[in-house]
Amino acid sequence: MDIKRGYARRYILNFALFCLFCALLFLILMLLSGNFAHFGVNGGASESTLADRGITVIIDAGHGGEDGGASYNGLVEKNVNLDIAKRLARLLEGEGVSTVLTRERDELLYDKSADHKGKKKILDMRARLEIAEKYENAVFVSIHQNYFSQAKYRGLQVWYSQNDARSKILAETVQGKVRKTLQPDNERQTKQGTSAIFLLHNLKCPAVLIECGFLSNKEEAALLANEEYRESLAKVISSAIIEYILRDST
Repeated sequence: MDIKRGYARRYILNFALFCLFCALLFLILMLLSGNFAHFGVNGGASESTLADRGITVIIDAGHGGEDGGASYNGLVEKNVNLDIAKRLARLLEGEGVSTVLTRERDELLYDKSADHKGKKKILDMRARLEIAEKYENAVFVSIHQNYFSQAKYRGLQVWYSQNDARSKILAETVQGKVRKTLQPDNERQTKQGTSAIFLLHNLKCPAVLIECGFLSNKEEAALLANEEYRESLAKVISSAIIEYILRDST
């Protein structure tokens, strides 16, 4: 009886080792043949797969130059916007997504040589619009910070353009990803942009405006002043954009 049990154990062990060997061999062959070329190590799309989509993400850091936007205790919106925008561009480029920043330094984009008196803001908005319109298959993402008279309000919220149905999909992808991974108590819903939001009103490509947080909320302003938190925001937004690109391209 003991001899039979010994044979059975050895048989089971040998069979398990054989199955493991076959699995490893199959994995090696798949890697060598390039069948995993379309997937990254994290299970997402590889750089080549995302690049193949032919999409350019236009990242717009709101405000700039003499237009600082909202501010709190020395924290100025235009600087927070640019920092998050640059981080987002770096992360997307690292995944093979082509990006363009509407501004890369502290400035408004009106033509300094033209008659801009009293028209800086509208000329700046038109310049941003023209940048986005230069690219086919563009996705427009504008980065801003919120401010409200009542300090209790907080949480990221995404506005979307009504001119392309895909804008709402992108907005909900970002909002949902933020709620799932960074702000579990965020119950804010995406909103359709009105004519008051010039870029969302005029752009024809998928376009969203992300209010990353409330500078009027002391706790959230402290988070937005923190580089690690801004990096976390950029990572979540980047992940959502990639998810949207892959979904929209299938």
